[in-house]
Amino acid sequence: MATDTIPQDIASMDAATIERGLPSFEPPTLEALIRRTNREYWDANAPTIPDPLYDRLVEALRRLAPDNPVLDELGESLPDGPVIEAEATATIPPEDRLGAPVRHTRSMLSLGKCYGAEELLAWAEKFEGEILMMPKMDGVACSLRYNDKGELFLAATRGNGSEGEDITINALEVADIPKQLDAKSLAHSGLANSELSLEVRGELFMRLSVFERYKDQYSNPRNLTAGAIKHKERGKTAAYTLSFYAYDLLNHGLGHEREKFELLKALGFSVEECEFVARDALQDSFERWSRRREAIDYEIDGVVYRAADTGEQARLGETGHHPRWSIAYKFQGDTGTTTLEDVLWSVSRTGTITPVGLFKPIELSGAMIGRAGLHNLNRFEELDLSEGATIEVTRRGGVIPHVERMIAPGPGAKKFEIPTRCPACGSEAERRKKRDGEFLFCSRPEACVSARLGELLHFAKVVDIQGFGPKIVTQAVDAGLLSSPVDFYALRTEDLETLDRLGRRSAQNLVDQVEAHRSVELPVFLQALGIDHLGRQNALLLADEFRTLAAVRAVDRDTLLEVKGIKDAIADAILGGLEARSELIDALLTHVSVVDLPEKSEDDSAEQPVEGVLGGKSFLFTGALEAFTRKQAQDKVEAHGGVSAAGVNKTLDYLVVGAGKGAKSSKQKKAEKLVDGGAPLKVITEAEFLEMIGE
Repeated sequence: MATDTIPQDIASMDAATIERGLPSFEPPTLEALIRRTNREYWDANAPTIPDPLYDRLVEALRRLAPDNPVLDELGESLPDGPVIEAEATATIPPEDRLGAPVRHTRSMLSLGKCYGAEELLAWAEKFEGEILMMPKMDGVACSLRYNDKGELFLAATRGNGSEGEDITINALEVADIPKQLDAKSLAHSGLANSELSLEVRGELFMRLSVFERYKDQYSNPRNLTAGAIKHKERGKTAAYTLSFYAYDLLNHGLGHEREKFELLKALGFSVEECEFVARDALQDSFERWSRRREAIDYEIDGVVYRAADTGEQARLGETGHHPRWSIAYKFQGDTGTTTLEDVLWSVSRTGTITPVGLFKPIELSGAMIGRAGLHNLNRFEELDLSEGATIEVTRRGGVIPHVERMIAPGPGAKKFEIPTRCPACGSEAERRKKRDGEFLFCSRPEACVSARLGELLHFAKVVDIQGFGPKIVTQAVDAGLLSSPVDFYALRTEDLETLDRLGRRSAQNLVDQVEAHRSVELPVFLQALGIDHLGRQNALLLADEFRTLAAVRAVDRDTLLEVKGIKDAIADAILGGLEARSELIDALLTHVSVVDLPEKSEDDSAEQPVEGVLGGKSFLFTGALEAFTRKQAQDKVEAHGGVSAAGVNKTLDYLVVGAGKGAKSSKQKKAEKLVDGGAPLKVITEAEFLEMIGE
């Protein structure tokens, strides 16, 4: 890309202004905008406008001035210096070539694009035969060259299409890239000992599951991949766990894409999932992948279609910009306007404090959206948001909600301020500059984050809201969906299905679990608050003694000390905890109904002998139970007059072993050792326990 200076008015133009002005832009303006956005995308890895808008700029210039030289400059800017030729690699070590310009054997062209079924069908009518379809990955295209012995000797980025950058030394650190091709496969294909070097083209990318480790510092996996593969420090690329999918093979002499992909797999390459589709199923295939994209562990921004017959590919040929035998059908995100209601400052597990816009829910791409991350402080300040503002929201690529701009300030224009303290723990908030912008951080992230995650996991476990394990809760915290136990009751299917590997059905199951636990018994509610010394047994004691939540909250120290088993330190911890969690309790009561215990009768007040078939015996459970959950089993014990034990010891009466297969648990081994030593403890099966309680 040429290094012409970008006019100031073009350099400062935001996406909304470009969108409005696009229909009237003349070629000089389009040239400058394309040069600017091209540099942002390829060189800075920091695009400021959506991909579909960039594509429209290019198409507008191509329509108005098809021979404009800017159209030949698309791609990354390359460093100055002599171009590396294939024969030079024998004398220059890979570590000395990193970043040097490399001339491609055949241009790595961009793909033509379409955004509708009619355009796609019009393209498909230009040739005969099958059509190959595969997802369009949003990664970094590169070329791999192998010599006649099957050895990788040169790897390069796409660059500007004609020349790329040498990345051989770093490509050798990517596990998915074969360093030596399988000799038997080469011989079988007839490519062994050929004078022509074999060239494989494909996409470097970072899986979303890997990107989880970096998302606080980088805006998307593609930007990080582009930086990681060009890392100047030896050995650093491997740490990023990049992946590679092959999608093309040059110098093969094969007649069909099916043969090409079969050979790529035989040579040891991972390839994208692909299929061959009929012309009347093109739109259906696109829509199917559009639905699937949320379940895929890497980013895609469309679907690629390709004439499967290589003879037809040769007949169709290519323009100076794209092959005529392949096209990309791009995803597009819906856009809508709504009212901004609030800004939540969400604390991730790494201590990053991220602004999240909460707005009146609107339907975008078939889903109701009510929140969107505002990314970093620079973006937050640029948007200049105010309470009640009218905002434009998109669901980029049909998946990620994004606040594009503030259309009009709200009544009174009350601005949202950046907090000076961590909203989760109250520690000082620090502003720090990262590669991807400025972010807000909690100054005590370890204590803050671990405490919050622990609080959320504890609440879900005690209330028995199933499905919210550490992975789901951590993701929900990072996504700004959970910060307090109250947030469980505000979760919606549309919010949860954006989490990694969580489809709509699983998300709905989680929401159903929450809905099923809006009525909580008093002892369970007390234990779920996570107050020191207010565990299961003390929660049962307080509930039995005071009967209602209101009475528990109103109790004084002297009265609390009268409860059997409650000592000074325990009383102080419980009272302090109830006071500290007063706001949380009030907030929970707007979503949860606490089931108080009925008042004690005079007969209940007198000490009664323990009743029930279990007659005060203690029980502990181990292994996988079939009839009910562990908590339900404990409830059964107490309902029948028994006591739930905390561990295996000489005072335990029964250890109930679940029917799960596998090695004995540590509890069972310890219990059997106690039995061998003469302890009266009994080890029974789940079936025997059910028989004891008459079920």
